[in-house]
Amino acid sequence: MELKSIVLNKGKEKSLERKHPWLFSGAINRIISDTGEAPEIGELVEIVDYKNNFLALGYFSDGTIAVRIISFKQIDINQEFWDDKIQSAYKLREVLGLTDNTSTNMYRLMHAEGDGVPGLIIDFYNGTAVIQAHSIGIYNVLDSISKALQQVYRDSLKAIYNKSAESIAKHTTEEIENDYIYKNSDPNLVGLEYDNQFNLDWINGQKTGFFLDQRESRKLITNYSKNKKVLNTFCYSGGFSIYSLKAGAKEVHSVDSSQKAIDLTEENIKLNGFKNHKSFTSDTLDYLKENTIDYDLIILDPPAYAKNQKSKHNAIQGYKRLNLMALKQIKSGGVLFTFSCSQVINRKLFYDTIVAASIEAGRKIRVLHHLSQPADHPVNIYHPEGEYLKGLVLYVE
Repeated sequence: MELKSIVLNKGKEKSLERKHPWLFSGAINRIISDTGEAPEIGELVEIVDYKNNFLALGYFSDGTIAVRIISFKQIDINQEFWDDKIQSAYKLREVLGLTDNTSTNMYRLMHAEGDGVPGLIIDFYNGTAVIQAHSIGIYNVLDSISKALQQVYRDSLKAIYNKSAESIAKHTTEEIENDYIYKNSDPNLVGLEYDNQFNLDWINGQKTGFFLDQRESRKLITNYSKNKKVLNTFCYSGGFSIYSLKAGAKEVHSVDSSQKAIDLTEENIKLNGFKNHKSFTSDTLDYLKENTIDYDLIILDPPAYAKNQKSKHNAIQGYKRLNLMALKQIKSGGVLFTFSCSQVINRKLFYDTIVAASIEAGRKIRVLHHLSQPADHPVNIYHPEGEYLKGLVLYVE
């Protein structure tokens, strides 16, 4: 069957010629179809310039991003295509030393645009691949993706869990449930990260079950934790708390507004056999307002304050208020780890916001580290928007 063609306005082909993986709806001039009908949501289409020259292939959507590109070559999108995509992603993680690692058996295998497939996230948890499709187009080819995963991992793959229901609910009226789409044996429900143990719950946990993107920042915090009083806010599963305790922290307090998160943190503390820890179910701002403890080390890792451009201003104020409170309270000679995972807040804007908070706090502050997502969450060089995680490590006098 002939693919429907998305014809661009003159001059709008430039971004695709630079290999940017998104086509915005405003670039479209018209749609050519044998049937005269517009593409369905999730349908594979070809994109051509105003002279009908081929540019790319991608999945159609009804949003501002009209097409997410999966190939800049005029090829068949078949099982071989998906085998190659998964193999390429696996090869990178092999180069990173993650695919056969005795101390870390959890990593991101497929990072959407960063691995050339917008809308596809795959996290690997000690034998189980957890998939999140963020577009109908990707959801429609999960069978091919599942076969590709089985081909790459073979006997080491215990299960594939499809956790796409929430991420694509806004794109369809079809009733979709999360479920296993492949199961070779019972999954391992404990994973390792730098020899730290974590309970895994991809069924009920946030995102795919664990925040793999803070792995290297968690490792870095061990350099600053020994004999320190540590406050880990927005703790979720207690990752930073576990690393701090293993590094010899004097005492660690974990704070989260979710009781489920606190329960998960407590389970992981027990799993690793640590003490000198307390959990608090509380809003972080409320906790900081009432706090009287002089912490040596504070971690601020909030959820995305801005998920779109409209919420950017309020997000900036939120980041400033949160960091100002921490900067005022932290002990002299203390260290602050502060993060933003809001994609619309770029690195410079986040930095400037922390500068504004620092000025108001009136403390002498030095930047020790600029942090980002780890290498298994790669940024496509043609898609700078993919750098979503920003972090700073500050020394506060």
